[in-house]
Amino acid sequence: MNLTAILKNKRCFKLVCGAGNEDAVEVEKLVAVYAKAGANYFDLSAREDIVRAAKRGLERVIPKGKPTNYFFNVSVGIAGDPHVRKALITGQKCKACGLCQKVCQQKAILPEGNKYAVIKTRCIGCGACAEVCPVAAISFTTENKDLNLVLPPLVKLGLDSLELHAVTDDEETAYAQWLAMNKIFPGILSLCLDRSHLGDKQLIARIKRFIGSRNDFTTIIQADGAPMSGGDDRCNTTLQALATADIVNKAKLPVWLLISGGTNSKTAKLSRLFEINAQGVAIGSFARKIIRKYIDRSDFLENKKVFNQACKIAKQLVDKSLKYL
Repeated sequence: MNLTAILKNKRCFKLVCGAGNEDAVEVEKLVAVYAKAGANYFDLSAREDIVRAAKRGLERVIPKGKPTNYFFNVSVGIAGDPHVRKALITGQKCKACGLCQKVCQQKAILPEGNKYAVIKTRCIGCGACAEVCPVAAISFTTENKDLNLVLPPLVKLGLDSLELHAVTDDEETAYAQWLAMNKIFPGILSLCLDRSHLGDKQLIARIKRFIGSRNDFTTIIQADGAPMSGGDDRCNTTLQALATADIVNKAKLPVWLLISGGTNSKTAKLSRLFEINAQGVAIGSFARKIIRKYIDRSDFLENKKVFNQACKIAKQLVDKSLKYL
């Protein structure tokens, strides 16, 4: 079975490790536990060490060489897209109140002397820290990457799709990157969009432009609600993801549709209730949060009891999501 088949059969559960998650140890743990729990598609940062870590995680639970139905995607984005930015704390402004550390689900913020600092490899750019900072000491940076240098070595490692996060006003830069990805990778491409910069008509117009030269059903549209906002399991949290997916669904375009951004255990069930014909769900923040206390343990991969406890929780999320697709 290939990636197209699991999409066609509406059996796609995408575990989002995080486009900005450059913590190889965590990524290996996440892929291992969610692959064991039934997830079949994994979204990764565009780094060689991260892709290799993900493959190690899969090999921990699936015998090497055995035919598998597991697929890997790497994500890239342009400057300003929240998925690929990193938080930066200005030391002169920081009052060491600790609020940023308390809200960081990635545990990417630690005290450093009389202030706080960001662990770059763990930061996924969600922005929760900046929202609570009382002195505006937190800003964001984006590392510009030449896709022609970054992506070809990763493709050689064995990828099943590439994804562009195009949450931006700068359509021309995003389109140029999309065209570059088309040249680099002949397989499935994924386009992640939300409505923070686009009205409903603009959203569909952008999709139509980007898929214009591609064959039918060789593109995934990842309809983002509120990126990286799925920290809790309320229906309201996933509302924007469903609304964005509904707009794409009603446009009846020759694309595969994944629901993302604020997704949780309610998403798939609500998508059926609202008659949204999606081929899968992509869950990141919520999927990581519900097993956080387990994967933070240094003995996670060796302690079978701990691993199985996390796997049981992850499997409940995967099974519930696939049940309602």
